[in-house]
Amino acid sequence: MTTNEYQVTGMTCGHCEMSVREEVSQIGGVEDIQVSAQTGRLAVTGSAEIDDAQILAAVQEAGYSAVRSA
Repeated sequence: MTTNEYQVTGMTCGHCEMSVREEVSQIGGVEDIQVSAQTGRLAVTGSAEIDDAQILAAVQEAGYSAVRSA
């Protein structure tokens, strides 16, 4: 299991969280998604290596921007 964390900007409410979760959940291999509009934190856990480009593209598709947290 691998977990990557991202900082998402632009989320303000539960609907924002749901939009991000919905887009990221469509990526193959994703097993768990933790997202918080309050902190802007997105944690994605997968069964294999997680492709940052796919996660960032999914967040952008939901209407927000993200960067990988260190």
